Amino acid sequence: MSTHVRRPAAPPRGPDATSPPPQFEVVGSVPTPPVPDPSETMTLLVTLPPGSTGTPPHRHTGPAFGFVIEGEMIVDLEGDPERVVRAGETFWEPGGDLIHYQHGNNLADAQTRFVVTMFAVPGRPMLVPVDAEEDVPQAGRPQVSRAAARDAPL
Repeated sequence: MSTHVRRPAAPPRGPDATSPPPQFEVVGSVPTPPVPDPSETMTLLVTLPPGSTGTPPHRHTGPAFGFVIEGEMIVDLEGDPERVVRAGETFWEPGGDLIHYQHGNNLADAQTRFVVTMFAVPGRPMLVPVDAEEDVPQAGRPQVSRAAARDAPL
């Protein structure tokens, strides 16, 4: 009995190729922000259950770039108005001293999933909860429980 698996011939490559070419579409672009030096890059797939408020207020040690795959996410960054990012849209934050107040699920009845690539300082957590003394909520935003910030996964 042969265990050889027969595979179809590879499609032609080069100028005589008959297969359709790949399609490229820029879905987001920003000027390159400062990146920690040294830095490490990590890409995460994040799933927010229905109604999840996400992580408590925090900072990142470097910039983060993301793409929403499914659902809708609330993004609330210090100094910017709260906004909703929907499936197929991108978001970014510069990291550093900027407080990220929320990246919660905007949907009560469906999960939201996004991919985010972060440039972080090696050996440091990629998410740093904000201390209670420095957490001054933006106008009209509720204060997040300090216990939630302390117990947040890193």
